[in-house]
Amino acid sequence: MARSTRELRERRHARIRRKLSGTAARPRVAVSRTNKHISAQIIDDTAGVTLAAASSVEGAFKDVSGANIEGAKAVAAQLSARAKAAGITTVVFDRGGFDYHGRVAAFADQLRADGLEF
Repeated sequence: MARSTRELRERRHARIRRKLSGTAARPRVAVSRTNKHISAQIIDDTAGVTLAAASSVEGAFKDVSGANIEGAKAVAAQLSARAKAAGITTVVFDRGGFDYHGRVAAFADQLRADGLEF
């Protein structure tokens, strides 16, 4: 039986999450993307709380598309600013089962450029 693209991505994400967890000292950056948008959260898995989040559906990104690399970089810059405001400097990157390529890679590169370590 052929598996759908979504099911394959969810299986990859589950495989990644078995090895990856965010702590208070080093929270997890979970990236999610659709055809039109990109969003991310910084999560402390031990406490089960989201420490910071940013998404291309926010009003601040009305003029920026989340469907391209420039939009991904803009959302990453917003997330890194919110992370710094929350006192977060080191994180673990969770690509969410998506290929580390294109928008996801650009998102990670922008986070690194803005000073987050992972």
